[in-house]
Amino acid sequence: MLGDSYQINRAAWNAQSADENVWVREVGSDVIERARQGDWQVVLTPTKPVPRTWFGELAGKDVLGLASGGGQQCPIFAAAGARVTSFDASDAQLERDARVGARDGLSIRTVQGNMRDLRGFANASFDLVFNPCSTCFVDDVAAVWREVARVLRPGGVLLTGFTNPWYYLFDIAAFDRGELLVTKKLPVVEMAEGMIEFSHSFEAQLGGQMRAGLQLTDLFEDEWDAWRALYGVAPAFLATRAVKQHA
Repeated sequence: MLGDSYQINRAAWNAQSADENVWVREVGSDVIERARQGDWQVVLTPTKPVPRTWFGELAGKDVLGLASGGGQQCPIFAAAGARVTSFDASDAQLERDARVGARDGLSIRTVQGNMRDLRGFANASFDLVFNPCSTCFVDDVAAVWREVARVLRPGGVLLTGFTNPWYYLFDIAAFDRGELLVTKKLPVVEMAEGMIEFSHSFEAQLGGQMRAGLQLTDLFEDEWDAWRALYGVAPAFLATRAVKQHA
């Protein structure tokens, strides 16, 4: 089963995209118009906007939305003046980016594939890689960071979000009962909502970025009130900014 995790998660996200959940709601034309005027924000984690200082100037920059389909962030980047490529496992999520682009006159290139394998992009192709929480859906996150470092230009920036690995220790079904039950031992590989998820460690997430040649420059934590038993107890998400070192 785990050998098929990419195809299983691709199919699951195609199904999620049809369900109109929070991660697949296309931004409206009003959001795009404000972004054209310089008024925009996006998230890497469920609720906290990414600081604008993490981006620098987007106009004229080459941006890769890595597992960032869904008609949300990539159209905003395009409206802000970036040259945008949306790369995602889910065909349906990419269709949402294309639909928003067609609706609002935005140029967004869409590419379907596995984030572990970016061989379709040349070395040093992008100034910014934007990766909302999604590395939990790949078994080898080190391969993702190596590919990201390869396609970034020297001085280019990776922005990524991920789930704190301690989240995977608990019995998810107990959350709604207001209980925190430790039922697993890290590392965890599990099937949840039709998807295979991997509880990557901080060594893999943070150390993996650094070993790939990316220097961490900032981070923040976030939580999500949808996980009611966890809300206000401890942040379940982390977002990081890293810069590719010059050769």
